[in-house]
Amino acid sequence: MVQKMKAFADKHVERFISRKFLAWITATGLAAYGTVESEHWVWVTVAYIGTQAAIDAVAAVKGA
Repeated sequence: MVQKMKAFADKHVERFISRKFLAWITATGLAAYGTVESEHWVWVTVAYIGTQAAIDAVAAVKGA
């Protein structure tokens, strides 16, 4: 059940907005509300975007 919900959410998130941008928006929202400090905002976004870029690169190499 959880896998189906996750697959559904992923499909629609990818359709409307990239995950990298979604991570950036989430971190920015948390920083705006004071939940995340500016330094942590940088780390959250860099970590997610960097790992997602690595995953995309591996997928591209395997797909080629």
